[in-house]
Amino acid sequence: MIKGLKSLSTLMTPKVNSAKRIPRAQISIKGLFQLRGGQCVACLEPHAHFGLCTPCRQDLPANHSHCRCCALPIAYAGDELICGQCLKDPPPFSRIVAPWRYRFPVDGMVQRYKYNGQRAYARPLIQDLSTHLTLMLETHPERTPDLLLASPMHPARRRKRGFNQAADIAEHISRQSGIPWSADLVVRNRRTRPQRGLNREERLANLRGIYQVTRIPPASIAIVDDVVTTGATARSLTEVLLEAGAREVQIWALARTPG
Repeated sequence: MIKGLKSLSTLMTPKVNSAKRIPRAQISIKGLFQLRGGQCVACLEPHAHFGLCTPCRQDLPANHSHCRCCALPIAYAGDELICGQCLKDPPPFSRIVAPWRYRFPVDGMVQRYKYNGQRAYARPLIQDLSTHLTLMLETHPERTPDLLLASPMHPARRRKRGFNQAADIAEHISRQSGIPWSADLVVRNRRTRPQRGLNREERLANLRGIYQVTRIPPASIAIVDDVVTTGATARSLTEVLLEAGAREVQIWALARTPG
C-alpha cells in the first residue's frame, strides 16, 4: 500500500557488496520498460510489475467519473456527462483521455519524473496509460489516430530539463501501438512564462501565437502530454492543427487535475 514516495533504491548511491546496479545515466525510457520487475517505487515491495506492486497500483486515483469531453473529474458516476465549462465553451478537440486524477501519489510521481529526471517513477504510469489506450482502441478502432504528437517544448527549456516528458510518453505508446509519432510537427517559436501557477485565462494568453505547424498535418492526431490542467495547452495546439488542415484532434495524457 502506498505510504509516501521514497527514492527508488536503484537511483541511490550503491553500497559496498550490493548487487550490480544499472547506472542512472544508462537508463533510457526504452531501457526502463525492459526492466519489468524490481522494487515498487511507492512502498519498495520487492515484487513489482513495471515499477508498482499490485496494492500500490490499485491505490492510484483512477479518473472513473469525468467529463466525456475534457476528462475533468466530476462527482457523478460515469463518463458520458459533459461539464459546465465544455457546455459553455466547447473545446476544439474531440476528447481527452486521462486515466488518473492528478493527486497523491500520481502528482508526486509525475513531479519526480518531470522536474528531477527520475524516470523510474514514470514507468508504471506510462505503461498503464499505453495499456489503457490499447483497450480503448480495441473497443473504438475509429478513434485510432494517424499520428501521435508529443506536446512541444521550447528548445531552451528542453536543454535545461534534459528531456521532453511528452516525447518519452509518445515514444512508448508508439512502440506499443504501432502508431507513428512526431516531436516536430508543431514547434514553439518563442519562450513563455511557466504555466504553473497561472489560471485558465492567463494560460491561454501566455500560449497565444507561440505554436507553429511545420508541415501539413494528417487528418487525425492525438496530442500526447503528461498532465492536463486547465486545457489551455490542448486548446492552443488543437486550434493551430485544425487551421493547418487536421480534421480531428484528441489529447492523451497521464492525468487530469481535479479542476
